[in-house]
Amino acid sequence: MKLPATDRVYPGRSKIFGLNPNVFFLGIVSLLTDISSEMIFTLVPLFLSNVLGAATTIIGLIGGLSESTDAILRIFSGWFSDRIGKRKSLAIVGYSISTVAKPFMYLASSWGAVLAIRFSDRVGKGIRTSPRDALVADSVSAEERGKGFGLHRATDTTGAVLGLAIAAIIIYSIHGWGLELSLKTYQWLVLVGIVPAVLAVLVLLIFVREAGRKPLPGSSSPQGFGWKHLTTGFDTRFKVFLAIMAVFTLGNSSDFFVILRAQNLEVSLVHVVLMLVLFNVTYATISLPAGMLSDRLGRRRVITLGWFVYVLVYLGFALASEVWQVLLLFACHGVYYGIVEEVARAFVADLVPEEKRGTAYGLYHGVVGLSLLPASVIAGWLWQAISPAAPFYFGAGLSFLAMLGIMVLIRE
Repeated sequence: MKLPATDRVYPGRSKIFGLNPNVFFLGIVSLLTDISSEMIFTLVPLFLSNVLGAATTIIGLIGGLSESTDAILRIFSGWFSDRIGKRKSLAIVGYSISTVAKPFMYLASSWGAVLAIRFSDRVGKGIRTSPRDALVADSVSAEERGKGFGLHRATDTTGAVLGLAIAAIIIYSIHGWGLELSLKTYQWLVLVGIVPAVLAVLVLLIFVREAGRKPLPGSSSPQGFGWKHLTTGFDTRFKVFLAIMAVFTLGNSSDFFVILRAQNLEVSLVHVVLMLVLFNVTYATISLPAGMLSDRLGRRRVITLGWFVYVLVYLGFALASEVWQVLLLFACHGVYYGIVEEVARAFVADLVPEEKRGTAYGLYHGVVGLSLLPASVIAGWLWQAISPAAPFYFGAGLSFLAMLGIMVLIRE
């Protein structure tokens, strides 16, 4: 008799928050990683603009590459984890590469150096993300999948809140309520941010276990990596969902532009960071209830609701003219993320067979990542050629089309 996923890992050990310990400890790994990443990378657009004097087209290019560089690696690492029946080892490699890359931001003195470092960090993320998501899915039953991904996202985003709160304290201590980021301030953020990144790798090494899966038949064969092989075994609903995600993501440019929009409206640097704290608080607060709601109502309905919130938020960023409006929009932007991000990942697991989850997450992240590069380049051009509001009108329009697509074309 085949045991449920929750009983195949940590046999005889107590659950944490009613779930497999893997979910909790992977959440801690993500929490520590997010503390580090939020301190070091969230303010990269302001570092590029304020310290290095880069144009918005360059910032858009770096933002798009930083979000899409990992796309191909996510596809490969997900497929490879299915082939070898291992998730944890790939996750360790990925988290370690990102940790090694981060200290070099202390020395960055040109946008090319920033691009290279961010590229290395995203290589690490590309290697780890699909196997990690598949390990979360392997570690929970179908009935608790939304809860499992919601808990993971809540702990992950709590790390972002802590990282940004620490960043706000460092920024205020060095130059008070100034509008622009300084080199000295950024270098302090990098130094402090390295510590939790190292701790994350240690937690992963010590506390997380493989889910006891077997390699796929024929895993020793070098064949099997190509578009035809990758998409074999998936039904039409999953492929349509990927197409809809591509449409949505073309309008979902890098969040670099959300941060630049706040500064464009003359919000002080400390207030920008505090708004990001608010964004992540709402993100973390919404994630678990949204995941549990999707277990009851269905993923498609919840994703549709989240995309509707996104349409309203991007229209708001296009029209905003006051600081209080930006504050409200940052909070609502967190609501969108809390509703959609982990529910979409749970939806992927619903749509594909268990033995193909790693490949499925690779395809999902690959489609999203590859779409982010043109999305961010287009946003940078729209900002510079038309107005700072133009990228947000564009994003709202494509998001509305994606919302209609998932409502009409996909049935649960």
